[in-house]
Amino acid sequence: MTDRFDYFVVFAEMRTGSNFLEANLNAFDGITCHGEAFNPHFIGYPNTRDILGVTEHRRNIDPEELLGTIAKATPGGIGGFRFFHDHDARVLPRILEDDRCAKIILTRNPVDSYVSWKIAQATGQWKLTNVKKRKDAQARFDTDDFEEHLGKLQDFQVQLMNALQTSGQTAFYVAYEDLQDVAVMNGLAKWLGVPTRLDSLNKSLKRQNPEPVESKVENFPEMEAALARLDRFNLNRTPNFEPRRGPVVPSYVAAARSPLLYLPIRSGPEGVVTDWLASLDGVDKDALLRDFSQKTLRQWMREREGHRSFTVLRHPVARAHEAFCSKILTTGPGSFAAIRRTLIRAHNMPLPEEGPGDGYDLAAHRTAFTAWLAFVKACLSGQTGVRVDAHWATQAQCLQGMSEFALPDMVIREDEMSDYLPALALQVGHPSPPDPERVPIRAPYSLAEIYDDEIEHLARDAYQRDYLVFGFSDWG
Repeated sequence: MTDRFDYFVVFAEMRTGSNFLEANLNAFDGITCHGEAFNPHFIGYPNTRDILGVTEHRRNIDPEELLGTIAKATPGGIGGFRFFHDHDARVLPRILEDDRCAKIILTRNPVDSYVSWKIAQATGQWKLTNVKKRKDAQARFDTDDFEEHLGKLQDFQVQLMNALQTSGQTAFYVAYEDLQDVAVMNGLAKWLGVPTRLDSLNKSLKRQNPEPVESKVENFPEMEAALARLDRFNLNRTPNFEPRRGPVVPSYVAAARSPLLYLPIRSGPEGVVTDWLASLDGVDKDALLRDFSQKTLRQWMREREGHRSFTVLRHPVARAHEAFCSKILTTGPGSFAAIRRTLIRAHNMPLPEEGPGDGYDLAAHRTAFTAWLAFVKACLSGQTGVRVDAHWATQAQCLQGMSEFALPDMVIREDEMSDYLPALALQVGHPSPPDPERVPIRAPYSLAEIYDDEIEHLARDAYQRDYLVFGFSDWG
């Protein structure tokens, strides 16, 4: 270990030049790279039985034993290993969280690495030390296969980036083209805290496929056409500036006796669903099970084999109206008084100071609601200082947050509850489930009274992610 780090990891992928990088790291006095230490199919290298006395069998039982051994094995220097996206996931969180682990991230143009990978598969030649023994082959480009390959690489890079950002760490980035630069290798050694320097690079490994990519791909025109169709800069994305949401387990509601679990999305039809859960078992709503922690919810799940979980989506226009009427327009219990004051004073929202009274007519309601939709768009885009509350967060983001614990295994739309809620109860053995009964929304005016094309347009502008992901049509 060095003063700065105890060990290092090279995050790389197949055919990115990681063998060459390892060879040059091992050329430094005081640096030892132990290959693919956590490859699930071997330890270190294909024909190696152990690393520093830790066998593959022992590593499979306890990968952290090998991690600790590598960290302590090079007095006055530093040891490390290469790690790919499909290596032992059990040890990855420990590596990412440890600021005494130096992170080296090796990248290569994904098309080049994909083509090289396909040629290596065809020839069976994964390393080249003697040019005379080089095997020739051409790769065949498969669009679906490449997109899957690219998706895995990008997902892993995002995971690394987010882990470094949230833990306040930095990595040493090395591009494939940097591997031929001895100054970069010496800079890497300096960053690791090792004093030795190289005069030249290790030349034992040879570049296997130095030709231009068009000569290495048998269906190059097809590849060109496929890559042209890929949205390289993600121009057609729906921007998402919402903060990440957690699973909010304490908000989940379970039936008193039936093995059904409701994962509510705020400003949805929560009253209808909880009334239905209570009537399902013939109990009062007070008998429903609430206030779970992750521990108690896991226990509930274990005790009810065959349980089902569900959530209910509401049309974005109706949900925005519910959030507005219940949390912003009124001033009674449950309303967001502080946010309401901010909306009036900082955003000039035309809300009645004391709540809707005799002078609050249909035109005023429509004006206030359209102003609310404009605010929601700005809020979800990160353009205001007001929090993105769960009552007006996108339903897509709410579902994404749920996935951190467990996704609902049924997503029902509000206008389909009368069909799917009883069907769900039948699936868990209820002999004659009741139909859900509508609960009137408390509002001075109904959405139907003010809805028009402008309101639909404003809602689509604010909730374009939900419209896209869930395929909502116009509310009207």
